[in-house]
Formats: sequence, structure tokens, C-alpha cells
Amino acid sequence: MGHILSLLKTHGVSDVVGTLWYLADEIENEFGDGTDYALNLSYVTEEMPLGTAGSVKLAQPLLEDGSFFVISGDALTDCDLTKAALHHKQTGALATIVLTHVPNPLEFGIVITEPGGRIKRFLEKPAWSDVFSDTVNTGIYILEPEIFQHLLPDTNCDWSRDIFPRLLEMGAPLYGYIMDDYWCDVGTIAQYMDAQQQVLSGSIGIKPVGEELHPGVWIGEGTVIDDETQLVPPICVGRNSRIKRRAQVGPYSVLGDNTLVEEGAVVERSVVWDSSYLGMDVKVKSATICSRVTIKRESQIQEEAVIGDRCLIDVGCTIRPRIKVWPDKLVERGSTLTMSLVYGNRWRGSLFRDLGVAGISNIEITPEFATRFGLALGTVLPPRGNVVTTRDSSRSSRMIKRSIIASLLSTGCNVIDLRGSPVPIARHYIRAAQAVAAVNVRKLPGNARLTLMEAFDGAGGYIPQNLERKIEAAFYREEFQRVDSDELGLIDVATGAVQTYKNDYFALLSAHPMQRRLRLVLDYGYSSISPIFPGFLHDMNVQGLSLNAYNDARLAPRSQEQIQSHLDNLKDIVPSIGYDFGALTFNEGERILLVDDRGRIVAGTTLFAALCLLIARTHAAPTLVMPVTSPIALESLLVKEGATVIRSKSTVRDLMNTAAVENADLAGDETGGFIFPKLHPGFDAIFALGLLRGMLEELSVKLSDIVDVLPEFHLAYRQVPCNWDKKGMVMRVLAQEVSGSSEVDLLDGIKIYDHSSWVLVRPDSFEPVFHLFAESPDYAGSLSKVAEFAGKIERLAGS
Repeated sequence: MGHILSLLKTHGVSDVVGTLWYLADEIENEFGDGTDYALNLSYVTEEMPLGTAGSVKLAQPLLEDGSFFVISGDALTDCDLTKAALHHKQTGALATIVLTHVPNPLEFGIVITEPGGRIKRFLEKPAWSDVFSDTVNTGIYILEPEIFQHLLPDTNCDWSRDIFPRLLEMGAPLYGYIMDDYWCDVGTIAQYMDAQQQVLSGSIGIKPVGEELHPGVWIGEGTVIDDETQLVPPICVGRNSRIKRRAQVGPYSVLGDNTLVEEGAVVERSVVWDSSYLGMDVKVKSATICSRVTIKRESQIQEEAVIGDRCLIDVGCTIRPRIKVWPDKLVERGSTLTMSLVYGNRWRGSLFRDLGVAGISNIEITPEFATRFGLALGTVLPPRGNVVTTRDSSRSSRMIKRSIIASLLSTGCNVIDLRGSPVPIARHYIRAAQAVAAVNVRKLPGNARLTLMEAFDGAGGYIPQNLERKIEAAFYREEFQRVDSDELGLIDVATGAVQTYKNDYFALLSAHPMQRRLRLVLDYGYSSISPIFPGFLHDMNVQGLSLNAYNDARLAPRSQEQIQSHLDNLKDIVPSIGYDFGALTFNEGERILLVDDRGRIVAGTTLFAALCLLIARTHAAPTLVMPVTSPIALESLLVKEGATVIRSKSTVRDLMNTAAVENADLAGDETGGFIFPKLHPGFDAIFALGLLRGMLEELSVKLSDIVDVLPEFHLAYRQVPCNWDKKGMVMRVLAQEVSGSSEVDLLDGIKIYDHSSWVLVRPDSFEPVFHLFAESPDYAGSLSKVAEFAGKIERLAGS
């Protein structure tokens, strides 16, 4: 319709009437009074459908001053209306039908004219056996006001089916004008895609929107194109969009307004409507993506597929050719869609993931989404309960936290706002504030594109799963509690959180001496502990050299590559200046990795083993909790040192719960996370550093000395994809195969022991994959074990 209005203006038309029924409000809101097109635009709205002619009869009072055009709103054309109007005037026609030639006339009304242009025959939508011409009605007419004498008011009638055949029988002067210009009845997906390509190619008189920065490259206002982006003309990109580096767009592609294309994505011969998101390494080829669609990383949308409004295509999906996904659908991650998805809403299986509620920042986790989450949380909490809120320093986290605060107040909860705070201090403060719950908003560890909303209980751990299910039910049903305006909750700013944490911190460290002045290179990783921890180091008599010591969540290391870059820097610095060790903190003060005095990176199992051994040698009969993936060699070493070792499932939640129940001295994993339940239930890099300093001093050893006495660990890991619908079958068959022939542990997946080695098969709870872990006396044996079971899973999953 916008193209039609522009065409009318080009040919001197100043007054336009829109006849509306379907989507009347949307059309009127979009085009208004026609000011944007320099037209005087008015409307008539049908109370019931009146057909192509009956609707025009409704507009008769606005069309009686002379000849007028009727143009169907679903056609794209650059028809020379001035030339057609001149033909109409010269013939003295009551009605002129603009005609064109098409290769396949089956879907149109066929018209035959005499040599002078007078119409002699009509046939509406024929079969091939009835086809007598390729000249068809375009739905563009030039009419005289006398035509209204042949139309009855409030009567459903059609020009080509009812009015023109009747006028032809009466001998009225009906003429056809065969145009040489472009015309396309955008009635099928194929026609729609062809029309896009014709406009982009410049072969018709319709220009793409935006500014032509280069030949065939049209870019809208406010759009940002990163370096290393490949734009293959012809393309058109709308306003305020973003195309990130290594992405490829084109040829023959259209991106709407407010569209985000992530790194490595490819869009070829496709149309993407407004406000859609294409994740990393997504491939869209010859497809149509409608508005507000989210397509997550590594998904493929194949030829002639159509994705409707507001759909979510999760990670690693494949939408096969010519598949149609109706609006508001969810395609679960790893799925291959081989038939159109029309009925039912495929909501995500669960709102909560392993750490909380996560999604793409400002695409999935929006203020609207956060408001619903806050309302659902506040609805299930005790009335008038205190809820602590905190965040990292990113702008998206600030925005989301404020939305959550507003919704919590709406349910009657009181909010204690901790603003930006390290996660360990926030967990510790919840109990001191006597809060019933807390919400922490931050970037997801490992992925800066995602926002994570974590819900903590009154002790600082994660809320129990039964409460998560209640929140999910309220969220999806939108059954929210709202209190009277006089009973809205109150906001208070948290005070004393750091000092309360510090008091308990040093009370727990009091058993370890502080005489020797340890020297530490500390890379704060731009985290929120940077303004806090230097004072702790001073009180511990530690000489610290600080790196990246300011709070900026945008720069914080999250990916493995970023973390490795920080560690490489540390291992160059520490031995060159003769310091005792170096440390990198990340994940908002939760996790830590080390570099010893010789410049060796101490991470993974080695780091966990070093801290466990130090605790075993400085604590009397300590209790240590480790995941089932930790090596047997480490457990044997610690038992010999007098420690009690308890195995736990591998998830963060399970480690925290087991540590709390066992009142452990330490629980941890192989990714730099350490839990000290006597301080609070979560990971804490701040306390790990303080405890490490004290234990090294108590034993008068260096970190390198501890690393040197550790045994070699020969662990192997592999991830194997598997469709959701095959995971249960795979686990059943594997369990049957190993039953009775090996020692089997079913604590967390299937762990099979064989002499001095083991292999663990663990299905992921949230992804369509299996995790395989193995340990043998040598690394080659571990790799062999992993490969053996990977092959079994692949065969079963493909069967």
C-alpha cells in the first residue's frame, strides 16, 4: 500500500480513499492522514465485507467529482497511470481495466479485447483447458462516476465477477489498457520473493528505501555495519539495524528496521522483517523471516521456508525447505523441522535453566519479560516479604533489574536494593538482611550476549525447584497477585553489606597466620570486586599488583578465549617480577584461576586438586565435596591425607546443596569455582584467595610446591549431539548393555568402572547433547574410552 501511495503521488493524484475491513485499525495507524506521502488520505470502513466493488460504493460521496482510479492493495506495480488515464479519456470509456501479460494465467481473470481496446470477453480464474489468452486483469481500474448507477448500496459484489460482465452484456463502453510496466499480484510466497528481487535488481521503477551507499547497497538511517562484514549487492537494510563482523548479507536480501545480525551469520536471497534477531553462525537462504523472530546460533533456515511473527528458533535447529512455522511457535534446540508447524504453542520446556532464567539481552530478556518474571516471583513469595535485588554493571542488567523491582513492588514485596555487588557478597548479605529471597541480574557466565536472572532463597542459595515450578506456572498463566495501591511495597537501599561480609570473612581466616608479606598479582577482570578487595589485601598483609581494576561488565572476560588471554598476560608478569603467584577473578567474584611463581597456569582439575590438598594439610579431618567427574587419583590422594571425600552430582545447584548438607570445608569443580558453606552457600573467589594465602603461609610453601606433588590426571571429555526424542532410549540401551558386566554408578548419569579406569555418560538437562568423561592411567586410554562410547551414542541416536 505504501508503494501504491507513492505511485499515485508520482502521477499527480492528491486525494486518496482507503476502503478498509481486514486490519483496518493497523492500516489507519500506519498511514494516518497521508501526510508522510504528501497526500490527503481518508478512509471508509466496511462493517461487513462488501467485495471489491461494494467497498468502492461505500466511498461514493468522496469519488463523484470526476474520473478515479481503483487499485487493489495487494499488487506491486510501477504502472504508468498517466498513460493509462490518457487512454481512458481518449476512448470515452465508462471503465478501463489495466491489463498485463503473464506466463501462468490460471490464478487471474482472463480478458480478450478487440483491436481498438474494447473488451469482448471475460473468464475468471480458468482451468488450462479454458485458457484462451495470457492477458489478465491487474485489479487496476479507471472509472467514471456514472459507474455508481450500477452498484447497489450495502451489497457484496465484485468488479470482475459481477459488475464488468453485467456491463459487457449491456454493451457499456468497457476498455482494456495493456501496460508494458511491471505488475505482480503478491499472492504466493514465490511471487513475494520474486517481487523483492525485481525491486532490488533495479529493473522496475520502484526504489528501495534508505540511502544507496554503494551501487545496489541501500542502508537506512541509524544502521551500523561492522568492519569485516560482507555485503553482496543488491541488498536493502532498514533503519536502526546492526550487522556484526564476519556476517554476510546478500545478494538479493532485505533486512527490516531494528534487525540484529550476529557475527558469522549468512543471509542470502532472503527477506527478514522488522525487529528480528539472527544469532551467531545462523544461515538463512531463500527464506522469509517475519517480525520479532529470534533465531539462535548455528540454526539453518532453508529454501522457501517461512517463519511467522514472534517465533523462537532455538540453538542448532534446521528448518527444511518449504516448511512454514506459524506465528508464536517455539522450535526446541537441536530440532530438525520436516513438516510445517501450525497448531499448538511450543513453549520452552522450562522457564528456569541450570542457573536461572537466561536469554538474549533485550531480545528475549526484555523489560516486559522481566516484569512478568518479577510479578510471578512476587506472587509466590510470602506477603510483605523482603527481597534483595542486585546486578552487575552492564546497562542491560540495570534495565532488567529496575523492571523486576517495579513488578515486585506491585505484588506487595519490599525491595532492599544492593545495586551493583559481587555475587559472593550478595549471597552473604541475603541472610543478614533476613530477606525471603533475592534476584541477581547479570551477564551469563561464558556468554556476554545473554542476560541471566538468578533467584536466591533466604540463605543465599538457589531457590528450591518446587518454588521454581510455582513461579513458572504463574509466569505462563499470568496469574499475578496485585495489591491495593496503598499496600505497594517499599524500596530501601542496602547498607553495610561489605562490612558484614568482611567481619565474617576475617573471623573464618583467623586460624591462619599473617606474618609473611605475600606478593600477589591480581587481575580483577573488570569485575565488581575491584573497588572492594584491595582493602581486604591490605588487612591480610598482602602486597598486591592490580590489573584491570575497575568495574566494567562489557570488558569482563567470559569466553574461553578471553579468559586465556588474561591468563597468558599473568604468566608473563608473575615470574618476571618475582611475585608469589597471580590470580584472575571472573564471573563477578565467583571464580578464580591461578598462575604459580614459575609462570605455570594452574586451572581445571589441577587447581581444584591444589586447593583440596592444602585444606587436607591445614585442617583437621576436613570434609571435601567433589563432582562425580573428578579423578579417582585425586580422591585417593585426599583420603590418604585424612580427608573425607563426598561425591556429588556435577551441577552448580547439586554441589551447593551437598556442601551445605554435609557442612563441608570445601566443595568445588574443575572450572575455578569453590564453595565455603560456613560463609555462604555459593562460589566465592574472594574467600578462596584469602584462604589460599593463609594456607600457603601456614605450610611455608609456594603454590608451585603444591602443584609439583600432585599426581598426573588423565581426563578426557567429549560432547555428543543427540536429538531430544532419542536421549531416553540411548540411556536405556546403554544401561542394559553395561548391566551386570561392569561396576556401575548411577548418581549422575551412567558411570562405568573398568579396572583402573572409568567413563561417565551424562545427558544434558537443557541441551540435546550427551557429556562424556573418562579417566585412565594414561591419556590415550581416556581418549579411547570417550571415543568408544561416543560411537555407541552416535549409532543409537542414528538408528
